[in-house]
Amino acid sequence: MNASTGLLLVALPVLLLSWLIVYPIIAAVIGTIFVRQPDGATAFSLASYRFFFSDAYSLTNLWLTLWTTVVCGLLLLVTGLPIALYLRFSQGRLPAYVQGLAIFPMFVPSIILSYALIRTIGPNGTVDILLNAVGLPKLPSPYLTPWGPVIGLVWDNLPLTVLMLTAGLGNIAKSSIEAARDVGASPLRVFVSIIMPRMGNSLLVTASFAVLGIFSSFTLPYVLGPASPEMMGPFMQRTFSDLNDPLNALTQAVITFGFCLFFGIFYVRSIAKNREAGR
Repeated sequence: MNASTGLLLVALPVLLLSWLIVYPIIAAVIGTIFVRQPDGATAFSLASYRFFFSDAYSLTNLWLTLWTTVVCGLLLLVTGLPIALYLRFSQGRLPAYVQGLAIFPMFVPSIILSYALIRTIGPNGTVDILLNAVGLPKLPSPYLTPWGPVIGLVWDNLPLTVLMLTAGLGNIAKSSIEAARDVGASPLRVFVSIIMPRMGNSLLVTASFAVLGIFSSFTLPYVLGPASPEMMGPFMQRTFSDLNDPLNALTQAVITFGFCLFFGIFYVRSIAKNREAGR
């Protein structure tokens, strides 16, 4: 394949990317720094950014979004990595069933997942009914607290995390692990000295994907989270529709994009390193 054919093949995706993603981003940034004034003229202004970073409620919402993202990212790695290890190095029917259960939430819409969690962990839900049946007191419900979106987002993002980690583990040859076992290495030693050094890039890519999805999520934080403070997704929607303030909603979107861009750069660098290593 010559260079011209290659450029023609990537031309359409690049044009669509530029039209649907790059142009709206540039338009949003320009729209927040060149603001129409009361006299109808357009002037350079950073007032909306100054307002965001001086407003305690906006900063609280940003902090809640960062906290939720970090907690969800850690929980996804802690829960997804053991499942991926089991799926990679196990054989038989049981791993197939486990994989089916692990990726099942991928096929469930977020709104249905939210309803299921409300019926399970919400007030007077299944957990409360079971505790009451055995004579135990009710537990505090995470519904409408910051932990509600955490539970929902971990459940919603677990399938993609497991699939990406399992793919990363596929690059580790079983022969190297069997050789370590033959010389007496314990399972912990195999994990620390053989598996983890080869999983660094996969962990980084998985964490980047999870962070990008969680930071900009809307449905689960909107349905399961508290009304105040709120994550950036519901905050943007409420600022735009309830407060009829498109400028500040656009500013919140640009700031959210800035944080996602930071993690996106990690992902792109990881992909580039993989391609260079594969040559």
